[in-house]
Amino acid sequence: MLSAAEIERALVVTAHPDDVDFGAAGTVANLTDAGVEVTYCLVTDGQAGGFDDSIARPEMARIRREEQTKAAAEVGVTELVFLGHMDGEVQFGMELRHEIARVIRQVRPRVVITQSPLINLGSVYGSHADHVATGQATWAAVYPDARNPFAFPELLTSGLEPWKVAEMWITLGPEPTDTVDITANVERKIRALRCHESQHPDPDAMESRVREWFQQIAAEAGLPDGSSAERFQVVDSR
Repeated sequence: MLSAAEIERALVVTAHPDDVDFGAAGTVANLTDAGVEVTYCLVTDGQAGGFDDSIARPEMARIRREEQTKAAAEVGVTELVFLGHMDGEVQFGMELRHEIARVIRQVRPRVVITQSPLINLGSVYGSHADHVATGQATWAAVYPDARNPFAFPELLTSGLEPWKVAEMWITLGPEPTDTVDITANVERKIRALRCHESQHPDPDAMESRVREWFQQIAAEAGLPDGSSAERFQVVDSR
């Protein structure tokens, strides 16, 4: 895993608002604290989320964009790209590959953080179809699309030069390779998660579960008692 000192820019690609905050917000806060410019790319607006069925779905999309923008600010991120796909209908295909490859060429990140392109039979929630499709499309956008001058030639003619990503950090990857100590930023992670008010009928219970989960990850990694950590499967894509 590259150190923050080796990363100038990073891109996070997730299916829904709040995905990054559950999986990687502490790591993102670590990066921005170190001066790394982080951009979020949200494939959907999360229209199918929430617990209040009185909210019209277009209004839920607006709410969730606003919530994600506030959550991003908690961990030092101010640049967000919303692709506007329909929640629950994300498909791995050329359209999404093209859109993500465009964002990669625009941002020119050394690291891309994204979701697993594989179904994990041990995690129904972690293997949401939108997550898997987003992971697959991001994988293909990193290699071969973003670096190949002959892929999506209109990107090149519009001034977006090919770009090679050095590493992908996969949240909930099937074989985690690296653990990131987020103890110093776990409170910012919690604040980011609490920004997603439309998604948490019991935010205190959510917070308790999250704290326990990330303390367990830290304990499994041998970090000191009271530590919190996030875990990734790091893929060398150079």
